[in-house]
Amino acid sequence: MRRRFVPVMAAITLGLGACATVHNLPLNTPSANPFAGTILQAAAAAGREQPIEDGDIIGLAFSGGGTRASAFAFGVLQQLARTPTPRAGPRRDLLDHVVAVSSVSGGSIIAAYFGLKGRAALDDFRQQFLDQDLMAELNTRVSLINLGRALGGGINDDTKLRDWFNEHLFHGATYADLISRGRPIVLINATDIYSRTPFLFAPVTFAAMCSDLSEYPVAGAVAASAAVPGAFAPIVIETFPGECKTPLPPSIAKAADSPAASPIVRSFALALERSRSGSVKYVKLLDGGLVDNYGLSGITIARIASGTPYGPLRPEDAVNMRRFLFLVVDAGLGPKGQWAQTLEGPTGKDLIGAVIDTVVDANTRSSYAAFEVTMRQWREDLVRWRCGLRREEVARLRGKAGPWNCRDLKITVTRVSFDQLGAERAKTLNEVPTSFTLPAAQVDELTSAGADALQGNHVYQEFLKGM
Repeated sequence: MRRRFVPVMAAITLGLGACATVHNLPLNTPSANPFAGTILQAAAAAGREQPIEDGDIIGLAFSGGGTRASAFAFGVLQQLARTPTPRAGPRRDLLDHVVAVSSVSGGSIIAAYFGLKGRAALDDFRQQFLDQDLMAELNTRVSLINLGRALGGGINDDTKLRDWFNEHLFHGATYADLISRGRPIVLINATDIYSRTPFLFAPVTFAAMCSDLSEYPVAGAVAASAAVPGAFAPIVIETFPGECKTPLPPSIAKAADSPAASPIVRSFALALERSRSGSVKYVKLLDGGLVDNYGLSGITIARIASGTPYGPLRPEDAVNMRRFLFLVVDAGLGPKGQWAQTLEGPTGKDLIGAVIDTVVDANTRSSYAAFEVTMRQWREDLVRWRCGLRREEVARLRGKAGPWNCRDLKITVTRVSFDQLGAERAKTLNEVPTSFTLPAAQVDELTSAGADALQGNHVYQEFLKGM
């Protein structure tokens, strides 16, 4: 009897998977004239942003990791808001110096909320998200039916998640609302599981599909970025080839045709060409952490796809920039499990988890290395461009005349992570699960850890001294 039980249960599970298929409906619509520029160019068109004249700017990348990632990033933002700008001027603290945030998964929740509300997000994010029980709204039961649903695409569709995000955080906001806010610019990253590449919620991506990002709900983008495989069915974006004549930027075609291009950028460019040609009708998206759990790919892609020496920044900010500090806020999981202490194992759930963690960590390290190379090359491009400007053009972009060194430019990348807080504290933080619901005590630990890790980061302290 026992010998027959396993194949019978397997057959039942597969049958349930076939009968319990879960799928999502696309939310994007066709457009005959989609905007193909960058999000930063769109924000500049609003005409509301003044250059950061002191030249010190900050970029952020928020990693995945559920509520623990959001809480850790929240602590970093709080610390920036508590740090006054040393120079006199309209920018009162370091939060005013943040120009861009790129994010994946749990990090996208706080990134999008901060993008929409600015510093006001710090007033109620804990109440609206960190102290809420989002898991209670989702189907998380362990059952044969749910196992079948997971095999059939995913246990949950995106409806409940989007509705919850809208009720508590985004209130129906679209990308038009997010773009019109200006700084900080938010780049939300998901994973295109067919092309096996990052999917960047940016105008150029949607223009390739003849669709308009401005109408897309922010809650939908965050849900896509946080759609854990199995727990959620893939989020669907429909392509509308032939609906528009908007050309793809020359930089996209160049990257797609160049074997020497960055693998991340080339795969992204090829995915856009598939969308435009019609060879891909529906783009299927899951958690952005599958290809890059740091969320750095969005910045790398935006930089290369801009097609200018100063992109993704505006020329005014690029001319005034003196130092750019990029903080990678990493709440990712460290090694876990006891099977490394035994001859046997891992098996079952531990084996699956170890394989997924290995793939995610390997992709993340590769994206970090690619990002560092991109930033070094970007500095060279910026210096060459700045030093080639005419004097009157420099004065126009700077908004003032006077001494200016076109080579005075430094770009620095550093991680802010658990392991910078000592072994014992890092161990405690690593034991916090990557759930969408955490007890208040763990939220306290994570937000304090974010502030402390930033404050203790020596690269950050050097940046402060230079100000």
